Amino acid sequence: MKKTVLTLFAGLACCGVAAQEGNLRVLTEPQPMDPEWEMPRTEHGHPDMQGTWWFGSRTPLQRPARLEMKRTYTAEEAAEVERNIRQRLDQQAAPLDPDRGAPEQGSRIGQEADDAFLGHWQKPELLPVNGEYRTSVIIDPPNGRLPLNENFQDYHAKVRAAGLGMTDGPEGQPLSGRCLMFGAVMPNLTPLMMNPHMQIIQTEDYVVIMSEMIHDARIIRLNDTHFESAIPKWMGDSVGRWEGDTLVVHSKNFRPEQSASRMFLPLSEEMQITERYTLVGDNEIHYAFIAEDPQAYTQPVTGERIISRNDPGEFVYEYGCHEGNYSLPGILRAARRADVEASLGL
Repeated sequence: MKKTVLTLFAGLACCGVAAQEGNLRVLTEPQPMDPEWEMPRTEHGHPDMQGTWWFGSRTPLQRPARLEMKRTYTAEEAAEVERNIRQRLDQQAAPLDPDRGAPEQGSRIGQEADDAFLGHWQKPELLPVNGEYRTSVIIDPPNGRLPLNENFQDYHAKVRAAGLGMTDGPEGQPLSGRCLMFGAVMPNLTPLMMNPHMQIIQTEDYVVIMSEMIHDARIIRLNDTHFESAIPKWMGDSVGRWEGDTLVVHSKNFRPEQSASRMFLPLSEEMQITERYTLVGDNEIHYAFIAEDPQAYTQPVTGERIISRNDPGEFVYEYGCHEGNYSLPGILRAARRADVEASLGL
């Protein structure tokens, strides 16, 4: 699925950040380099982004610390990164030794089998953004890392500090394990390893972005204002507008339970996110976001990457999470048994 991305930032500064619009920071709009390309449009005159898309990426959200301020790879370095990924995938695909011994008693068994399986969902390719092979999705701060406030505690840290353990009840388990949400505060905000597919549906007044995992649908109201109630919602309260040929979406009032510090974005109830979707070719959307959270971060976080159209025949399928979720009751049942055995001194 190697695709050439034909985009150019007009007047783009080194970090992609332009002037502020009111209290929202925005990015300079990307422009197609191919003057012969004709923008497909809906019956309402807006760019037609409808269809199924792939928002995975081999480019990590955060830059590896060892790369420090290195924002891009050369073509040779990118090829080396891809070779290393292919070698790792080949090792994971190799047959296991049937005569290997059992793990030592008390040793930790992780998700190695899952990792070996999931690694083959994405091709070992780096997708260029504006002709550059990026070392991270985050481009500002310049070090490509999340600028976390040192003393910030998200919802989950506060719950643990209050004494709720992971196996005390379903509330202690991750949202994905409860089949509620998976991934970042909005699934396509950051790259996913598994099932990174979404479908876009457009009308004159709404844009719907439905992610395959866990069958989450964001309903974006166009040319509207945020709800006055400010009730926290899964994936936030999203309103959008067209700026020329770019869809700009502003979201706030997220549920604090959606904070995800291990792989995605930590957040507080003050998180606000501005996204920009720009169709730059028949098969590419230039996607940019700015996340602002004065509790969680010392400065706004800017990221950008490419979302690619799925190949013909690749669809979004129903993700029946609850039907096959045997792990959650098993985890809680085992924990209650351990409680009983401990109380009996067994």
